[in-house]
Amino acid sequence: MAQTHNGNGFKMDVPKPKGVVGKEEALRMEEEALAKLKREKKHTPSLLTHLSASKPSKSSNANAAQTLPSASAPDKDLIVFPETKKQEEGGKFKDIDVDKLTNEELEKLLLDENFGVNSKASRPSALLGFNLSASYPGGNPCSSSPFQGSQWTTVLPTQSNSSLSTPTHQPSPLFPSAPFPKPGTFQNGFTPPMTSFMTLPPQQPSFLALPPIQAPPAMVYSKPTVDPEMAKLFDKILSTSEYLKNGRSSSTEADSSQVGTASLAPNPPPQPTAAAESSPISRFEWLDLDPLTKHKAENEEATMTAGSGVHNEQGGSPGDPWDAVLETEGSNVGGKGTSTGAPVARSHSLHIPGTSSQQKPTNQVSLRSKFPHSDIGTNPGFVLSPVITQRESGTDSNCSVKVSIEIPESQQPVTFTCDVSSPVELLISQTLCWVHDELDQVDFSSYLLKVCGRDEVLQNKHSLGSHEYIQNCRKWENEITLQLLSHSTMKRDLARSSEDDNSRIDLEKHLRQLSPFLVKTRNKLKASSVCSVLFVQSTQYKTVERVVQTVKNLCCALDEVEPPSITGAIKRLRHSVNLARTRSPKVAGCSPVEESMSLLTKAVYDLVKLYLRSFCPPSPSFSLPADEGGAVEGRSSKEASGTTDHLQFTLFALHGIPGPWVSSYEKYFLMCSLTHNGKNLFKPVHSRRVGTYKSFFYHIKWDELIIFPIAVAVLPLESTLTLSLFGVLNQNASGSPDSNKQRKAPEFLGKVSMPLFDFRGVLARGTTFLCLWTSAQGAVGAAGAASGRKKVPAERIILQVDHQILWDHRLHCRRDHPSSLPKVLASAPSWDWASMAHIHSLLHHWPSLPLVTALELLDSKFADTEVRSVAVSWIEKSSDDELADYLPQLVQAIKFECHLNNALVMFMLSRAQGNINIAHYLYWLLKDAVQDSTWGRRYEQVLGALLCLCGSKLRAELEKQTHLATLLGTVAERVRQAGGSTRQVALQEGLENIQNFFQRNSCRLPLNPSLVAKELNFKACSFFNSNAVPLKLAMVNADPLGEEINVMFKVGEDLRQDMLALQMIRIMDRIWLQEGLDLRIVNFKCISTGKDKGMVELVPFSDTLRKIQVEYGVTGSFKDKPLAEWLRKYNPAEDEYEKASENFIYSCAGCCVATYVLGICDRHNDNIMLRSTGHMFHIDFGKFLGHAQMFGSFKRDRAPFVLTSDMAYVINGGERPTSRFQLFVDLCCQAYNLIRKNSDLFLNLLSLMMSSGLPVLTGSQDLKYVFDALQPHNTDAEATIFFTRLIESSLGSIATKFNFFIHNLAQLRFSGLPANDEPILSFSPKTYTMKQDGRIIHASIFSFQKRYNPDKHYTYVVRIMREGQNEPQFVFRTFDEFQELHNKLTIVFPLWKLPGFPNKMVLGRTHIKEVASKRKLELNSYVHNLMRSSTEVAQCDLIYTFFHPIARDEKTEGLETTPNPAGSPTSGRVEGEVKLSISYRNSTLFIMVMHIRDLVSEDGTDPNPYVKTYLLPDPHKTSKRKTKISRKTRNPTFNEMLVYSSYSKETLSLRELQLSVLSAESLRENYFLGGITLRLKDFDLSKETVNWYKLTAVPYF
Repeated sequence: MAQTHNGNGFKMDVPKPKGVVGKEEALRMEEEALAKLKREKKHTPSLLTHLSASKPSKSSNANAAQTLPSASAPDKDLIVFPETKKQEEGGKFKDIDVDKLTNEELEKLLLDENFGVNSKASRPSALLGFNLSASYPGGNPCSSSPFQGSQWTTVLPTQSNSSLSTPTHQPSPLFPSAPFPKPGTFQNGFTPPMTSFMTLPPQQPSFLALPPIQAPPAMVYSKPTVDPEMAKLFDKILSTSEYLKNGRSSSTEADSSQVGTASLAPNPPPQPTAAAESSPISRFEWLDLDPLTKHKAENEEATMTAGSGVHNEQGGSPGDPWDAVLETEGSNVGGKGTSTGAPVARSHSLHIPGTSSQQKPTNQVSLRSKFPHSDIGTNPGFVLSPVITQRESGTDSNCSVKVSIEIPESQQPVTFTCDVSSPVELLISQTLCWVHDELDQVDFSSYLLKVCGRDEVLQNKHSLGSHEYIQNCRKWENEITLQLLSHSTMKRDLARSSEDDNSRIDLEKHLRQLSPFLVKTRNKLKASSVCSVLFVQSTQYKTVERVVQTVKNLCCALDEVEPPSITGAIKRLRHSVNLARTRSPKVAGCSPVEESMSLLTKAVYDLVKLYLRSFCPPSPSFSLPADEGGAVEGRSSKEASGTTDHLQFTLFALHGIPGPWVSSYEKYFLMCSLTHNGKNLFKPVHSRRVGTYKSFFYHIKWDELIIFPIAVAVLPLESTLTLSLFGVLNQNASGSPDSNKQRKAPEFLGKVSMPLFDFRGVLARGTTFLCLWTSAQGAVGAAGAASGRKKVPAERIILQVDHQILWDHRLHCRRDHPSSLPKVLASAPSWDWASMAHIHSLLHHWPSLPLVTALELLDSKFADTEVRSVAVSWIEKSSDDELADYLPQLVQAIKFECHLNNALVMFMLSRAQGNINIAHYLYWLLKDAVQDSTWGRRYEQVLGALLCLCGSKLRAELEKQTHLATLLGTVAERVRQAGGSTRQVALQEGLENIQNFFQRNSCRLPLNPSLVAKELNFKACSFFNSNAVPLKLAMVNADPLGEEINVMFKVGEDLRQDMLALQMIRIMDRIWLQEGLDLRIVNFKCISTGKDKGMVELVPFSDTLRKIQVEYGVTGSFKDKPLAEWLRKYNPAEDEYEKASENFIYSCAGCCVATYVLGICDRHNDNIMLRSTGHMFHIDFGKFLGHAQMFGSFKRDRAPFVLTSDMAYVINGGERPTSRFQLFVDLCCQAYNLIRKNSDLFLNLLSLMMSSGLPVLTGSQDLKYVFDALQPHNTDAEATIFFTRLIESSLGSIATKFNFFIHNLAQLRFSGLPANDEPILSFSPKTYTMKQDGRIIHASIFSFQKRYNPDKHYTYVVRIMREGQNEPQFVFRTFDEFQELHNKLTIVFPLWKLPGFPNKMVLGRTHIKEVASKRKLELNSYVHNLMRSSTEVAQCDLIYTFFHPIARDEKTEGLETTPNPAGSPTSGRVEGEVKLSISYRNSTLFIMVMHIRDLVSEDGTDPNPYVKTYLLPDPHKTSKRKTKISRKTRNPTFNEMLVYSSYSKETLSLRELQLSVLSAESLRENYFLGGITLRLKDFDLSKETVNWYKLTAVPYF
């Protein structure tokens, strides 16, 4: 824990905040009040005198005050009452009878017009729950809640008679901040510049303590002890009619829970007043009150001091309005040290034209009032079907679809055929016209179309085809089924109610089951409570050592924090037990032991209270007791721009260091840096190098003043102080005596950061604890293995530009290149206070940016609040459905905000209020984020706010989802841990618990809020036999019109990586669709429901490539036909197969581009799936961004992406390359170039996720992989050539097939025939039996035929006679299919003697008539013997499935006429076309030879084509250019650029381009295949021309 303290001591001469009373004015008010009171009420002559006398009520406080250099206190500082005056007035209060002071007299006194005429404070203030009049000295209000008084939480005062040696100087405030949201975060969770070590598993934090530094002359006063008489007086003030009418509403907000049920105070705390108990406003209703207009108790600072001058308690200014909540759950942030001087403030007024977020009115409308429950537009209560508007721009936007609509009044659905571009309203009106005869009384707007099987509704204002549900139905060729409902009949079971709008906000109430930190904090709270009670009864201890051990245990429980006050008290206690017990009248019978025990009790109580303030969230059922002996300190503030003081603070100590550090490092030092936008504002300052010390625990002590020679006036408001810890390795730790060996450089051990200014622009001040989170290197180094780590140097991946030139041309950029705003702002020469007005002016005059560009302004490199607010204002213009795609990045961007009350958080909460989809996914993203060991505490607050706002119904639904996810996680973990046969038992037991859950209620799934399940389908549930052993769950849809819901639940893997990869692919698909390119991408959902667990959607009718390939044996991955034959099995009709092949070509192109750009690795055949409709997609993204899977030292992913010969077989429609492969190449290159145009978007999205803790995304080297993959500097033509070479490299790589083969071996499980309804033969989609088809009497090979589709082969005609049939059946089977039958029979009947199968190996050519004739006889003998085998074999399902007729058997393809084979001679004719791209720039002609199709050779064989070009006339043949040679293809793809340099347009207009296509031959002369001649004057060289040109028999040069 880092304890820091800042003392700036600026003398402030600025008007005081409203409600603050000056010293002279307060003294004068006191004198007038005393005189008036004596005149009107003689029996209370010294009533108000007590108010001043009671302030330093303890002698210890008096001693503390005297130690301060008060002579030169600032004029505008706290009011000071000399000790002599306090002693004179100290005894007068005893004679006052407060009970006799009536309300009328008190009101008359307080409202007297002559009373305090010069006072600027006109309303009461709150002090620890008691409301005082403005005449009370130091009347600055302070909340009684320890979580509201200040940002730096405070601890109780220490007694003055401590023997602990202390610094002679007194600290002054600097760095007031909210308690850090959790260890490692900074004020309000400000992001650290370095995030790599933030992803480590939580470990015990180190606590860096920073002691007070030398403060300027000032005086600090302790709080008054509130005795019963004073309480009576305050009670009377609270009960006066004037206060009830004006005071409470205008001045303070009473704390409704000042004293909790678990009080830790060593002495009974003051009881809460009646007014505090009856306050109608919760202290957590920050959502309903704009923070800047909250009552003084939350917005003005309070300072509390201790009795001794050692470590005086001080609370900084209240910081972020969200900190009214955050202060209750900060991370080890405590304020120690006397605070003196006025706070330094920075004005927000810059007089910038336009609306500034910092100039908005302070009384903003609350979120709840913006979204009342009565507004059905923002509170529909049901899920709206997502809309993807980009699809409307596609080429098929005018296609018609068939829609079936269920109507409650009709038993039969109504069917319409309508355009996808038709609005939903039109479809509703058409349906109502069919239902109603009279439409005059029908309100079309009151009707909705609900999706059958899903609890979601189409959006009436959008087109039918823009809905994601409709798009998926068209993709899968499913029927579109809808249901017509009216608003009155539509279930609104997620809508907010009036009770929700009026309910009290309690953040902790909804976090109890979600927060991983609350359990830990509560457990420590219990331990601390017990120890505190023991200290109260400390006289019962028999030995001092027992007391010491208890104190040590308590400090250990509180993360080994051992403040000096406890160390000194322990020493004094041990010393006092050796002294004789003496009693003196001056100490009222208190012995030295009792006095020491009292001091120790106080020190422990201070520590416990400080810790609980940092970690224990407040709630109506618990709060810490009010502080005792403190004073309220009113302060004026000084404008920072008017001071030249330098920034300074003191480093004190580091607590709780890991044990291995002690032996590994001999010295430690801190590097202190000031940063803004990720850049240093000044050269970092290093502390002294010191060693470790030990009392109870090891700690590192500096006690050093750090000064930055930079004026506070020039610091930006978002400046950050960063402390980085380094350790100097102990050279003797290894045991080597060699002192001459080279000393290693200091190792980085950890860091912590904090902003300098709070949300009001007040400079942070006061002493605090900061949690220092250790780095990975430090953790490894401590274990002695640091030398084994390989350091990867960070590389910049941004363009190297002259920032000054870019900034000088900012107006040109604003006019012509508005998307360059992030780069322009990054090039600003300075972000100091003097430059902010100009930067903000430029910002507010900049044209609005789209969401994808504005996202970059939310990165950590833009810390300025105004920049971020403007970026959010631009993002607000996007739709909810567009916003949903970027929610993960927006959630991560919360880390980069300086304060929690910011435009981004309010925007996200607002959208969640009006859209259930947004609320649902935001909930799961935040729930996952609270697991973050660094940022979780901040996300808890946002999550608590979301749950408070969303309404009780939605909250209950989210709780059910959470409970279901917990049950599934438990079952999945048990199944995973079980082994062998016990897994099935564990699964069944776990499923019964889940079924019990469903018996109580139905539940929406975390994957999709529109999917509602009501029970499990036990028979269909199982688990996968992979390493993680995920569960396969089948759930019954709650909608009777819906299909079964199939999901997978996985534990043991971080699904956040899968979520990120799927998000990137989904955004790529959106970009392609927006450009009219539909690559048939399969988008499935994945959600992380906790640490290393989550739910994944299962795509129906799909199998892995491994499962398809192993049907052909373990070497099936080396064969070309498995994928094509699997698709033909499920698409037997030719048109169906062609459609499936087309889907495969498009989806495979999308997969190749997406996996390459994202660097998705570990691509074996179990991670690639194929749907029966031909759509290919990838799963399991555990390795991406270039992090390849290793097999020992062997890199398994050798190819750029997965493109194998069996995929090319489907693309080409056979073994030979066709024009379909050229289409595939064009699709890949077009998709790649479209993604390249959006390079900044993907780099920004990934950059925002760098702090998420993903192991694959930790530094700039990961972003550099994507940057290099996108080739942003290349032209489209160059990128096309580049990606074409990648296609060739991937297709020619044998490593991919070998990787598949290795995986087949690793996953080989010998299990006989497939189970359930899975097909038992690769070419038959179903299994058939003798009972279904009839017994076969006879089977024989009738003949054979030659086929040419997809390649030349022979098929054998089998003649079958069945029992009861007079006519024979004929089926067509290939030799490979017969062999598959035999292989399966040997598996099923291993002990039966089967007939021998013909040998497949043939010398010479296989597909010739002689071989077919020989095989016909062999196969006929095999079939004859097979049918005469035993009954078990001859009548098994395998044989009857084999001989069952399929779709191809009913066709006569190739029987009547035999087509001319592709290889027949063509007698010299020229055919074919060539595709060229011709462009001209920079005096250079570019000829890109893309494709050639349908070439014809002389002898009918496949040629080896290449292209040769000339610019004619060319007598010397200097213009010859050639492409590479493509081997054995009639449809070559080149994508090669032929360049002609130094040609003017005038010269080219006189030239002709002659292009010739030739075939390269090794044993004879190359021969001509065709050519073209193009006159260049016919081309417009100012633009690119892409076209196909028919080849002719022109003479070639």
